[in-house]
Amino acid sequence: MRDHPHEGAAAPENDAASGGADSGARPLSGAHAEIPEVWQGSATNRFQWLLAAVGAGCLALGIELAVQSSWTTGLAPLVMSVVGCVAAGLLVLFGTLAFVHVAVRVDADYLEVRCGHIGVPRRRIPLSLVVGAEFAPRVTPRHWGGWGYRWRPEQGTAVVVRRGEGLVVRLGDGRTFTVTVDDAEAAVRCIRGRLGLSNGTPAGA
Repeated sequence: MRDHPHEGAAAPENDAASGGADSGARPLSGAHAEIPEVWQGSATNRFQWLLAAVGAGCLALGIELAVQSSWTTGLAPLVMSVVGCVAAGLLVLFGTLAFVHVAVRVDADYLEVRCGHIGVPRRRIPLSLVVGAEFAPRVTPRHWGGWGYRWRPEQGTAVVVRRGEGLVVRLGDGRTFTVTVDDAEAAVRCIRGRLGLSNGTPAGA
């Protein structure tokens, strides 16, 4: 999977769009297409495996210091070095392995997002709390201040594992939830169909 599925899309100049997504978020056609019983999608960022390798290197260095160093002199500095390397390695490993992959599932009742290959952290949003869904053609870490599980008070919450298209869900309390996922347009159509929405407006309104 490419890290830039929409490389030709113009980058936004501000964060004014819903959930920090591109201001080009737009209504979708095909609102009356058949709604799948369960929609599933995912996104992967292989680049972050490089960061995982750095974390593994820090962890290995800490173990090597603990095994090969003499513990007879300079005990305190050595302990600090070992603990520092191991802690940094574990932190980087978890932070990257948890966010190199995201899986999204939409069924009749919930939108579920699982991060990493072990599915943690996870967020489950009842569709009864959702009032709208939009397609964002380009979501980037710049919108959210980095990769991973992000929160910004003026924008809401997001799971960002790569640059590119994403799904923006609007909740009844005014908050938004954004997730980068492939084929986000299909996810939007599925959610709108479940909610009886057409082009972002309640059917019959």
